[in-house]
Amino acid sequence: MRLLHTSDWHLGRAFHRVNMLDAQAEFIGHLVTTVRERGVDAVVVSGDVYDRAVPPLAAVELFDDALHRLADLGVPTVMISGNHDSARRLGVGAGLIDRAGIHLRTEPSACGTPVVLADAHGDVAFYGLPYLEPALVKDEFGVEKPGHEAVLAAAMERVRADLATRAGGTRCVVLAHAFVTGGEASDSERDITVGGVAAVPAGVFDGADYAALGHLHGSQTITERVRYSGSPLPYSFSEADHRKSMWLVDLGADGSLDAERIDCPVPRALARIRGRLEDLLADPELARHEEAWVEATLTDPVRPADPMARLSERFPHTLSLVFDPERAPDDPDVSYARRLAGRSDQEIAEDFVAHVRGAGPDAREQAVLRDAFDAVRADEAVHEVAR
Repeated sequence: MRLLHTSDWHLGRAFHRVNMLDAQAEFIGHLVTTVRERGVDAVVVSGDVYDRAVPPLAAVELFDDALHRLADLGVPTVMISGNHDSARRLGVGAGLIDRAGIHLRTEPSACGTPVVLADAHGDVAFYGLPYLEPALVKDEFGVEKPGHEAVLAAAMERVRADLATRAGGTRCVVLAHAFVTGGEASDSERDITVGGVAAVPAGVFDGADYAALGHLHGSQTITERVRYSGSPLPYSFSEADHRKSMWLVDLGADGSLDAERIDCPVPRALARIRGRLEDLLADPELARHEEAWVEATLTDPVRPADPMARLSERFPHTLSLVFDPERAPDDPDVSYARRLAGRSDQEIAEDFVAHVRGAGPDAREQAVLRDAFDAVRADEAVHEVAR
């Protein structure tokens, strides 16, 4: 069976105020063409179809168009909700849409109920594990302490239990939206840390012939059978080095796997340039970036006059301007943002405690801070689902 694995469409999202709807529509056209021309038997979409719980109308219309075009091809599609989606909204009408071969899996309780498709060699069971917010699904899965590994492990136990009831040789494909250990993140993904831990081990998916992952925006292979497709378009300059693609996966009769990357159309290259303003304007090596979307980091000791206007004369698609003046690390004027770069909310809070008290928090106080951050995240998730 030939599968096309994609995820993280983020329909409705902009790129530094640039409307990406046309580029997203071009990707949908590319996906449909690939399905038709490469003889794809099933499409899997591993979450974050939309960029937010209540997407703009234009994004909903594009999603509707994608569903119609896939249904017209007669190729089954299985998709799950991600942490950016409203699972309840995305799942509206799922029972009816199911009849058209579009299988939306947004309910945690249905993790062990697969979409079963058949090829010449037998059945392939597709299990959809939507994004599982630990605080919201811990009772459903009977876990005492909510955490990503615990709830995903419980969901996979349901998958294995159902698979054990099926005919021998039934192959298993799992769709999941999670941060798996070994994956490389970018600045584009929303933080899903719970209890100080965001990642789960790849071994959680043992028993699956293929785990089609979503959430991280870079295409990557965790193991031969556990892969991220990545987002089809860039959504931050941290993705400048990404090769945007989908996975074309051939699943053999014996569960053997062959995977090929299918490149996605990217509307414009990304470039991150750094240096003093005059150097950036004069450097001939930067000519290759003149038509790219540019993030420029200026290192001038004193902020130059009209930097964006001057940069835009040479780089007309400059979208982001960052100031990082050349200073010694112990210079008191080093920016607050620079001092916080790369630090988690937990670390920032612990540093604040140390600053005002003269000593950092002990283990019990660290746990209190961690629980507070987890409670805020869970509360935000509840309100987003209810909207």
